[in-house]
Amino acid sequence: MQHSPGFVALVESIRPLVTEVTHDELNAIASVLLIDVREDHEWAQGRLPNAVHLGRGIIERDIERLYPDTEQTIVLYCGGGHRSVMAAHHLNKMGYSQVKSLVGGYKGAVAAGLNVVTE
Repeated sequence: MQHSPGFVALVESIRPLVTEVTHDELNAIASVLLIDVREDHEWAQGRLPNAVHLGRGIIERDIERLYPDTEQTIVLYCGGGHRSVMAAHHLNKMGYSQVKSLVGGYKGAVAAGLNVVTE
């Protein structure tokens, strides 16, 4: 998908404030909550193993109720790594100190030939 210049500029202004991890780094984390922040239809088409779905539109609203441990390691991913940067930034502002964004997101995992779950 071609993103609009304003959206890309917004994400790039936030990116330095967010910790990002590669797929290899994700696999090295012992205990992680992996959250897919994509839309429902994207989730239905496929996802990373062991991920839970908490879409970008509701994550800030529901995260504290579902996952109240603000010290838990959380890795967020989206389609290509833009929306997860924005969500990670917001969760950091909400007090979650171990939030990371997955570089390349779901598309990067597929391109790298990594395991994905499809229905």
